[in-house]
Amino acid sequence: MGPSKKMHPQKLHSFAAITFIFVFTSVVCASETKVVVRRSVSERHRAELADKLKLITGWRDLRFMPNGTLVLGTVRTSFGSSTARELLSRTVSGEHVILLEDATGRKDVAFCRVDATTWANDLPGDRSVYVVLIDFADFKQVSGDRKARAAFDVGWAVLHEIDHVVENSVDPMFAGETGECESHINKMRQELGLPVRTDYYFSVLPVRSDSSFLISKFVRLGFDYHDRASGKTKRYWLLWDAVVVGGLEFGAQTASLF
Repeated sequence: MGPSKKMHPQKLHSFAAITFIFVFTSVVCASETKVVVRRSVSERHRAELADKLKLITGWRDLRFMPNGTLVLGTVRTSFGSSTARELLSRTVSGEHVILLEDATGRKDVAFCRVDATTWANDLPGDRSVYVVLIDFADFKQVSGDRKARAAFDVGWAVLHEIDHVVENSVDPMFAGETGECESHINKMRQELGLPVRTDYYFSVLPVRSDSSFLISKFVRLGFDYHDRASGKTKRYWLLWDAVVVGGLEFGAQTASLF
C-alpha cells in the first residue's frame, strides 16, 4: 500500500448551545454531584465505562451509584494516571454538570461527542450542563495493536470530552496535529506507559478500484511509543470501517474522533 490520504479536517466540537427538552431526576438538584450517567446507559455499559476509568485512574472503587452519580475512588492501586485523577476530581467539584448518555447505533456520533445543553424549567440555577453522547458499539469495531487498543477505549473517549468541558480545551483545525485536548490525554497515557496518539484526524487507507471492499472505508489512527532505553520510537495502528462507525458523512466529511 502507498501512503494514506488525509481527509479534509473539520473541527468536531463547536459547543454551540443545543436545547434538550427533558426533565432530569432530582438527584442533580438535591446534591453536589457533577457527573451522572443517564438511565439510557445499561448496567453492562455502566460497568464497562467504570472498569475503563478504574484502569486509567487507579481508583479501585470508582463506581456509578444506583441513581447514576459517579463516585470517585478512595482506594488507589500503585498503577494509574495522576493527571486523570486530577481531571476527574476537578470535574466532580467544578461548576459544570455532565450527563453521560447512550448513543449506541447513532451515525452522527463517532465514538463520543459532547453537546452543550440547557435545563428544562431552569431547575439547577445557573449551572451549565453538557451531555456526553457515547456510542459503545463503535469501540467494538476497532482492531489493531494491543498497546494501541489499551490507549483508545470508552474510558479515554469520555475523559477527552470531559477535558473539553473542564479545561475548555480545543481540537486542532488541521491534520498532522494532536491539539490541546488530546495533548492532555496523551500525558495520561504516558503516565501509564502507553503509546500516545500522534494525530487528531484519522487517515483513510487506499483501496484498489477492483477491490470487493468498496462499500467500506477503512481508516487508521497512529500511536507512538518512545523507548527511552533504546531511544527508538515504535508506531502502533488502530483500524476500523468508518462507514460502520460513522464520522464521514456528517460534518462535511469530518475525519475526526471523540
